[in-house]
Amino acid sequence: MNAPQVINLDREDVKKGLQDGSILLVDVREPHEYAAGHIPGAVSHPLSTFDPSSLPEGKRIVFSCAAGVRSVRAMEFAQAAGRDIREHYKGGFKDWIAAGEPVE
Repeated sequence: MNAPQVINLDREDVKKGLQDGSILLVDVREPHEYAAGHIPGAVSHPLSTFDPSSLPEGKRIVFSCAAGVRSVRAMEFAQAAGRDIREHYKGGFKDWIAAGEPVE
C-alpha cells in the first residue's frame, strides 16, 4: 500500500477553517475521550469503528486525534477507500489544550 498523502495543519489553520466554516473537523479519538473534551465544532468518528463511507461528501475534511497519530491512520483508511482526504491537525487535541484554546 502506498504511504498516505499527508498535509499537516497547525492550530491556526484549524482555527481559521472552523471559524470560516471551510473545514469539517473529524475527531477520531474514542467516544470517552471525545466526551471528556473536544475542539468546539468537531464531530466524533472513532477510529475503532471508523467507516470512511460515513463521512460527508463535498466537505473539506480534516482529521484530528490526541497527538496526530490516529488522524494519519484515519487518512490511510479513507484514502484506501477512495476518499481524497489528506489533511490532519498535526498537534491534535494535546496541542489545542496546551495553547489554552476553548474546549466543549
